[in-house]
Amino acid sequence: MSMFWTIWISVITLGLIIGCYFLLRWCLSNKTGVAEGESMGHEFDGIEELNNQLPRWWTIMFYMTIVWGFLYLALYPGLGAYEGILGWKSSNQNIQSLEESAQARIDAKEQGYLVEYDRELDFAAEKFDPIFEAYAQVPVEELAKDPEANKVGQRLFLQNCSQCHGSDARGQNGGFPNLTDNDWLYGGSGAKIVETLTLGRKAAMPAWLDAMGEDGIEEVVNYVLSLSGRDVDPQLAEAGKARFAACAACHGMDGKGNQALGAPNLTDNIWLYGGSHRAVTETLTYGRNGVMPSFKKTLGDDKIHVVAAYVYSLSND
Repeated sequence: MSMFWTIWISVITLGLIIGCYFLLRWCLSNKTGVAEGESMGHEFDGIEELNNQLPRWWTIMFYMTIVWGFLYLALYPGLGAYEGILGWKSSNQNIQSLEESAQARIDAKEQGYLVEYDRELDFAAEKFDPIFEAYAQVPVEELAKDPEANKVGQRLFLQNCSQCHGSDARGQNGGFPNLTDNDWLYGGSGAKIVETLTLGRKAAMPAWLDAMGEDGIEEVVNYVLSLSGRDVDPQLAEAGKARFAACAACHGMDGKGNQALGAPNLTDNIWLYGGSHRAVTETLTYGRNGVMPSFKKTLGDDKIHVVAAYVYSLSND
């Protein structure tokens, strides 16, 4: 962390704690013009308000929290780049991969220390790695039939994938595909799902407004919607069919897509960004650039294998 942000964070953090101290001192002083213990002149439902100080026990506890705040920030990291007197860290730094993380933990052990997060990793690895290694020896298609493996895969899915695909894996508009319908952009075999999770995906649907113009876009939209049996203007659809030749390079002349390129099938009425006239027009006008991140560093090969089996099971019951 740069010195600027270290100063910024430190000034705000320490300033707030010091500000709480002065706020407490101000609240303890009598600035009402009424002697302590005397009536403030307010009464409601038979209850009279008196000018009393804050309870002593409450005041002492407030002071204790202020002292604890300073003590904690002195011992532990909390003020930017300052590491604290104890030098505690939640994890190793500058780790680029799971392999480097493992080596860093070995080096830490040899040097006689191990940070808290690494202790937790070691405990989890000792307990769970043998289980994941055993699962990894089973083909994805076979592992998908194992109820216990699917429970594990579901937990990993909820932790890492549900933010985009939903907890039920049915996806949502905006480029997050439904994983339960057996309609795959890049292929739904076990190997292809593992490949997607390991390497990630980056889609590139170009914008066609400059090449086709608004009238051309309207024609192609009508033709594309007609491929899935939608009611469209037949004349516009016929004109759009000729223009569709520019789209066929990815989607094929029949519009059934190309999994090698991640080009979706346009004939099955399953839409990644919405299948309304407006949504398809927007897609052709502005293009789409969906990104599926790689989970190799996050999960590692064995856990990816288990997640792939769970995802495979969703559309292959």
